[in-house]
Amino acid sequence: MATNQPIQIAILGAGTFVKSQYLPRLSEISNLFHLKAIWSRTEKSATSALEIANKQFGQVECKWGDNGLHDIIQDPSIIAVVVVLAAQNQVDISLKLLKAGKHVLQEKPAASCINELETALSTYKSISADAPGQIIWSVAENYRFEPALIEGKKLIADIGKMMSVQVIVEGSMNSSNPYFSSSWRRSFTGGFILDMGVHFIAGLRMLVGCEVVSVSAMTSHVDLILPPPDNLSSVFHLENGCSGVFVMVVSSRSPKACDLVASCWHEWNPSN
Repeated sequence: MATNQPIQIAILGAGTFVKSQYLPRLSEISNLFHLKAIWSRTEKSATSALEIANKQFGQVECKWGDNGLHDIIQDPSIIAVVVVLAAQNQVDISLKLLKAGKHVLQEKPAASCINELETALSTYKSISADAPGQIIWSVAENYRFEPALIEGKKLIADIGKMMSVQVIVEGSMNSSNPYFSSSWRRSFTGGFILDMGVHFIAGLRMLVGCEVVSVSAMTSHVDLILPPPDNLSSVFHLENGCSGVFVMVVSSRSPKACDLVASCWHEWNPSN
């Protein structure tokens, strides 16, 4: 039955990204929902995020630990949950929420490895098949919605047939970055390459309009202060028959830079 009451949501996570990005951005569209609760593993962490949330949303419930998570999972008034946790823990918790019939917006990376992701997708499809309505599980990857990339996709389509693609990313992950000391990234296979690289692969897939079907890559570990690997060089093949290279460095001393070049073939028509 239709209602004028805004949907109620919860946030799982109370780290730097929640405080600096999620809460400010969600407050900009707070007319669309009511933030009912914010949860973290510990009371101290949950309380620190609650102080910011209450300034932007009013009265928000503070939840923590196993009991707090259980409360959110069992609360029928909470329709959707934003999951912003360590990548090692996100999939398991997301599936518990989905089984409870809640929509989930989960931070990237979607999973820690291919096997975990394939198992999760299979479970999600099973849950969706048994649910009375569509249950949404979405990964919060923003590069797919960047105006420049969206416009770039249109331009590529107008130029002609794609021949090759080059993506070169250089970044400097050092102590000035607020995520440099993040413990889960340092114990996560792939380190900052995987954590940051998700964005650029998502942008690549969106621009070319098809999937990557094969990859061959070499990695190295140059800056021992960073978790391995910190350098990656690869060649890939796309569904459309096009090939390309993807190079990513997170131990560069230069400012963050990204070059994405698509070479296209355009048949010249003298009558134009």
